Amino acid sequence: MDFPVSLDSYQRVRLPSSLFFLTHLLLLLQPGEMHSEEVRVVGHGEPILAHVGDEVEFSCHLSPYRDAERMEILWFRSQASDVVHLYRERQEFYGQQMAQFQNRTELVTDEIADGSVTLRLHPVVPADEGPYGCRFVSSDFTGQAVWELEVAGLGSDPHISLEGFKQGGIQLRCSSSGWYPKPQSQWRDHQGRCLPPETEVIVKDAQGLFSLETSVVVQAGAHSNVSCSIQNPLLGQKKEFVVQIADVFLPGTSPWKRAFLGTLVGTLLLLALLLTLALYFFRKQRRSQEKLKKQAEKDKGKLTEELGKLQVELDWRRAEGQAEWRAAQQHAVDVTLDPGSAHPSLEVSEDGKSVSSRRMAPGSAAGDPQRFSGQMCVLSRERFSTGRHYWEVHVGRRSRWFLGACLAAVPRAGQARLSPADGYWVMGLWNGCEYFVLDPHRVALTMRVPPRCVGILLDCEAGKLSFFNVSNGSHIFTFTDTFSGTLCAYFRPRAHDGSEHPDPLTICPLPVREKRVPEEEDSDTWLQPYEPSDPALAMW
Repeated sequence: MDFPVSLDSYQRVRLPSSLFFLTHLLLLLQPGEMHSEEVRVVGHGEPILAHVGDEVEFSCHLSPYRDAERMEILWFRSQASDVVHLYRERQEFYGQQMAQFQNRTELVTDEIADGSVTLRLHPVVPADEGPYGCRFVSSDFTGQAVWELEVAGLGSDPHISLEGFKQGGIQLRCSSSGWYPKPQSQWRDHQGRCLPPETEVIVKDAQGLFSLETSVVVQAGAHSNVSCSIQNPLLGQKKEFVVQIADVFLPGTSPWKRAFLGTLVGTLLLLALLLTLALYFFRKQRRSQEKLKKQAEKDKGKLTEELGKLQVELDWRRAEGQAEWRAAQQHAVDVTLDPGSAHPSLEVSEDGKSVSSRRMAPGSAAGDPQRFSGQMCVLSRERFSTGRHYWEVHVGRRSRWFLGACLAAVPRAGQARLSPADGYWVMGLWNGCEYFVLDPHRVALTMRVPPRCVGILLDCEAGKLSFFNVSNGSHIFTFTDTFSGTLCAYFRPRAHDGSEHPDPLTICPLPVREKRVPEEEDSDTWLQPYEPSDPALAMW
């Protein structure tokens, strides 16, 4: 900063030179007399022109230069809330950045100590066109600069195609794509005269670029050097394509029309010959396919024979399973439920033959150590340690349940994994169609007929627990293990599932021997997936 000194005052006051200089210097350095130059933000003075797909740089700096490293620098669109990029105290923040600029901006801070920064935007798209600005904010200064971004795209080279004869001339079609802003087209003849277009269609695609298609009918005499040009109005640049058409192709004007027709007839004859050869090879191939078809029918007969043998074996196995079920019924025992072991949310009937879940569980029995507090289940009064014992449970159309046997001494508190390793041998249903057991991992079961009544046979000496589908008398699954203690029947109706058939689990009366009442057609097939559809099944 320059400080003016008056020579007249120096002459009027005669002081020693050193004292005079010191006095003036102190007066000039008074705080009230200091003048600081105003700080302003300098951006782009003129609109910026960028091409589609290229990179554009937005540069801003402080004048006079000062360190902006700890300032807040914001690039924005038409208003400050439209954030393009945000820098604040040596960090870049992307949380408020507009979606259209995400992963497209790059901040260059090599000269930020001098107050100069540059934001790179790439690639440029038509939607980027419009006003921009940068704002510097510090504790003692706020300033901004704004400018305009113009976007232009030079499309593809025009493509001209001959569409055919129309209105006594030849129709030409010109097309091009990838223009921005909306392009302008022009047809011209060999003398540079404008030809009026027949049609012109301009379409904007999802990226904001324009595609143009225009057509013209060329009459005789205007065919030499017909051109189609497409121009970008912003760039002032155009792309042009020239095509030449001889009079021979114009209808009614060619002396070579007969020769052309003769050539056309010859071409048709050649096509007829080619068609005859194609028909010959087609018939030959057809004969080969007939041979293959006969061989396939022969193989089909063999396969049918093998399937018949497999069906006989399947029927035999089914009969064997029904015989096993009938044999199991010979060991039927009377089983009743123990209300004292039931979870508080379960309701046991007075005769001890059925159990169902209810929506709200009473809290008065929550502290009973004999009741299950984690599992919504109930055990039987009977205990089994020797012999064979069979009972049947009607499950109806419930969509969730577990049945089987468990050790009488299993813990009553907390959750448990229903696997043999923890003293449970059970079969379950989930979501109305997923039948499975845990042995020890989840094993999906396939049912031809969904069981409405399940038979259970416990053979203590053999270490087996078998399940039967009473609906069709088939065998479902058998656990083979060593029982380490006294067992009892296990019933778990699950929580109220909101299904249309919230039937209770009911212990059936002692079965009548040699009687089978199927409830579904044997042809129905239920296929079960091998993985649970609900992650909660991992505990069962």
